Amino acid sequence: MIKSAMKIFLAIKFHENLSNKKLIDDISNVLASSGNVVTVMARDYEKWGEIKFNPDELMKLTFKIIEESDLLLVEFSEKGVGLGIEAGYAHAKGVPIVVMAKTGSDISSTMRGIAKKVIFYDNPEELGSIVL
Repeated sequence: MIKSAMKIFLAIKFHENLSNKKLIDDISNVLASSGNVVTVMARDYEKWGEIKFNPDELMKLTFKIIEESDLLLVEFSEKGVGLGIEAGYAHAKGVPIVVMAKTGSDISSTMRGIAKKVIFYDNPEELGSIVL
């Protein structure tokens, strides 16, 4: 398990067609079951696409939440510019970063370079045993 009662920002590429909603919920539920508080922009602030922020507002809010987090958990099975920005910001602010990805995913050397740990998984349930 990570560390009880951590504030975790889950950075994950969000699909507007909700094709990865179940994955987001599954990861969040596993982490929350260990006592962690998990924040996901798409779920908690954008309400699965119902609320739209302009890019400036979105990034300011995202950066504020990252600064208030104990850990940035980046789901990197699918790469995205936003994930790189969030990881770079967390690294610059001293927020620890753990990268997770489905087994067989390619993790860039730059992302590996700033991550405290890289974890590969087949099922989100496996993430309950993450140790920093």
